[in-house]
Amino acid sequence: MLEELNRYFTDIYFHLHAAHEETISHQSIRILQFAQKKQSVMIRDIAEYLSISHNTASEHVKKLVSNGWLYKERAEQDQRKVYIHLTDRGSSILKKNTELDEVKLQAALSRLSVFERKKVVEAFRILSEVSK
Repeated sequence: MLEELNRYFTDIYFHLHAAHEETISHQSIRILQFAQKKQSVMIRDIAEYLSISHNTASEHVKKLVSNGWLYKERAEQDQRKVYIHLTDRGSSILKKNTELDEVKLQAALSRLSVFERKKVVEAFRILSEVSK
């Protein structure tokens, strides 16, 4: 069953992903996703999440900040804490590199009945919820 699910998932992504316009590494995408999905993200959290050194995580973040995809913000109560946030441009880059192309997805979904579309959405919702 796992093999089958992975095959379906990769087929869906292969056929329905958006065209990549920006050159961005997988590691950078994971950092942007982490910043998007978590509320308070610091360099140490990124380093732990990716199992890399603090210095390596810091260099990755520095590059993403210089690209305008992330920004840093010092905590008001403790100036030693620096939080990492996704910019609007970073959100756009992340969307293009991780989500399905809406036009391609709509074309595929339009070939299904209303009942089948609801089943697909429900299956994705359930899998999304249990994965968290």
